[in-house]
Amino acid sequence: MWIERWEPEDERFWKEEGGERVARRNLAFSVLSEHIGFSVWSLWSVMVLFMGPEYGIDAAGKFFLVSMATLVGAVVRVPYTFAVARFGGRDWTVIAASLLLLPTVAAFVVMEPGTSYSTFMVCALLTGIGGGNFASSMTNINSFFPLRKKGWALGLNAGGGNIGVPVVQLVGLAAIGAGGGPRLVLGIYIPLIVVSAVCAALYMDSISSVRNDTGAVRAALRDPHTWIMSLLYVGTFGSFIGYSFAFGLVLQTQFGRTPLEAAQVTFIGPLLGSLIRPVGGRLADRFGGARITLADFAAMGAATAVVVVASVRESLPLFVGAFIALFVLTGLGNGSTYKMIPGIFQAKAERRGLVGEEAAADGRRLSGAAMGLIGAVGALGGLGINLALRQSFQTVGSGTGAFLSFLGFYAVCSGVTWAVYLRRPRAAARALPGSGSGTDRGIGAETEAKPRPGYAEV
Repeated sequence: MWIERWEPEDERFWKEEGGERVARRNLAFSVLSEHIGFSVWSLWSVMVLFMGPEYGIDAAGKFFLVSMATLVGAVVRVPYTFAVARFGGRDWTVIAASLLLLPTVAAFVVMEPGTSYSTFMVCALLTGIGGGNFASSMTNINSFFPLRKKGWALGLNAGGGNIGVPVVQLVGLAAIGAGGGPRLVLGIYIPLIVVSAVCAALYMDSISSVRNDTGAVRAALRDPHTWIMSLLYVGTFGSFIGYSFAFGLVLQTQFGRTPLEAAQVTFIGPLLGSLIRPVGGRLADRFGGARITLADFAAMGAATAVVVVASVRESLPLFVGAFIALFVLTGLGNGSTYKMIPGIFQAKAERRGLVGEEAAADGRRLSGAAMGLIGAVGALGGLGINLALRQSFQTVGSGTGAFLSFLGFYAVCSGVTWAVYLRRPRAAARALPGSGSGTDRGIGAETEAKPRPGYAEV
């Protein structure tokens, strides 16, 4: 149904007039749809495990297949973000869920030895539409919850969706263990897609006040924080999805694991990373997203250093342990970075003199426009990871070179987080955002006597 009045920041509306109940119901079915979308998006991380020598595709070719799925998933996030306002949250969720039948049925038809590589490539490209579900789902849910609940709600929505990655890998493990083929995995998901579309049609709502705002899009494109947060999201979510797609292939290619041996551990990291994403949002709600994000990038750098050591020493137990820790940290960072986005834009609205619901509405308007762009750019990190690993294996026969480049990137992300969102501004810095003084990062520096970390609470 269409909801004409929606005021989540109004405590009476939220608690006494049923706002919270409606928001939670939409969240539950949004998670279901996004979960299936992620599973379809990551189908080829499972399909390549079934592709033995009889398929005639080497490791580099397999990395390229999963890279193309990642690329399409990133690109379609932009139009999916704006589709929510164009069609309504409920109707677009139904459409997006139904579209997942296209790549799943196509793969079911062609998944056998003798099929051309170009055909497999087309099927992998089609699965990318599953990645778009994240953008529309997050934009939709962002409109339902008040700012004080966004970290938890967005973290739960995204985490429930992210779990689609390890779940499809578990389904693949079960199929391999049972002696089944890739069509068994695909046959399980086709009816689940139908179920998610029907549930969205029956139980979700659309908010009539959510409209595409070209002014907000232009403002988000011009705002440097959109691109700064895109960089940070490349580091967190880009790592999560890139590693999710590549982990099994790395175990097979570098450590000589069989498909069954690889599948037995491939799902663990994405599962833990997905489950902990809401925790990252909760921690960000309590301590500030910027603080949690900085600590997370530092820890990701440390875990990556251990991965490099394990890769050089060819120590499988150390490699797997460090990689799983890295997955957990990407999940925490996913939650904290996404919590920062609405907080940043609301804080900027308050710096311009807006207060209460007016500031909250302005924050929702700009953060909703920015989220799709940030999600799209962030997903491109997964493409970068798979292409870097492909090049590393082609050049030196292992992933060590790629892991060293990832370590350097996490160092950059740590520095950017500190410099933009946590560094204490000079006591004399009092200019407002957009004044040209470069002190936009200094929210909380209104007085010379007591400067506070800029944006530390977002």
